[in-house]
Amino acid sequence: MDLDVFVTAHRAEWERLDLLLRRGRRLTGAEADELVALYQRAATHLSLIQSSAPDPMLTARLTQLVARARATVTGVRRASWRDAVHFLTEGFPAAVYRARHWWVPTALVSVLLTVVMGWWIAHHPDVQAAIGAPSELRQMTRPGGEYETYYSSHPEASFAAQVWTNNAEAAGLCLVLGAFLCLPVVWILFTNVLNLAVGAGLMTSAGRLDTFLALVLPHGLLELTAVFVAAGTGLRLGWTVVDPGPLPRRTALAQQGRAALGMAVGLALVLFVSGSIEGFVTPSGLPTWARVSIGVLVELAFLTYVYVLGGRAARAGETGDVEMTGRSAELPVAA
Repeated sequence: MDLDVFVTAHRAEWERLDLLLRRGRRLTGAEADELVALYQRAATHLSLIQSSAPDPMLTARLTQLVARARATVTGVRRASWRDAVHFLTEGFPAAVYRARHWWVPTALVSVLLTVVMGWWIAHHPDVQAAIGAPSELRQMTRPGGEYETYYSSHPEASFAAQVWTNNAEAAGLCLVLGAFLCLPVVWILFTNVLNLAVGAGLMTSAGRLDTFLALVLPHGLLELTAVFVAAGTGLRLGWTVVDPGPLPRRTALAQQGRAALGMAVGLALVLFVSGSIEGFVTPSGLPTWARVSIGVLVELAFLTYVYVLGGRAARAGETGDVEMTGRSAELPVAA
């Protein structure tokens, strides 16, 4: 394509579009229709220039012009409480549901690795010796030791806030770093699995696995599920880099990235719940059966939320992506 000829042929249209945009709300009906037509043509022109004869200055000018026109045509959309309700009842659970083929296997493999590594640590004194000196391990695993006092060593509210922050950071890193070909997500997930396996293995070797489970299960079921969802979503995002499917790679990444951003907000709320349980329920004086029952009920409630509300929304076409008016324009690309 001869760029000079193309610019000469369409400059008048771009200048006319710019003039109509400057007039704002003072357009007549015919001028408004003309603005829409010129906006659509300018978007096509921008796509052609980007794919056939990219020119930085012209591309920047047309990008700005198309963005202004799109804002005028579609209007500025403000978030409302209805958006929050839609997100909580449809968008977020649907996104988690649609990602189940990634995070469910992630959860199963992680739990299996935790069990195997925990058993290995529990039955191999040489491995335990590599973790710490015998006196240190006894201090951690004895009744009233560090594993038990950890949950009551700080005021409930500050401890819950600290736990929530740490877990939200781990989940956020899984979502953000997923685009780097999955490798950082695998490392974060392995680190969490290793920490859990060490605790389970050491407490098992001391004959106190029941105590360990009583301390972990109330908050850990929901907390680990949230981490698995984040890791699975990050892995899916990373795989999109390798195999974007039928969509152009940039479009597929943008779609998965927007869904992951919404997932981060939803998982922050989920981790707030698990952090509150860890801060207030786990160290409480409630009987073990009551604390574990709370954790199981909350986990079942979350899974029901995902598979019932999320499944229904996903079957109705909800993807967890933002609304069309909140997205940047997706222009056609050259075949």
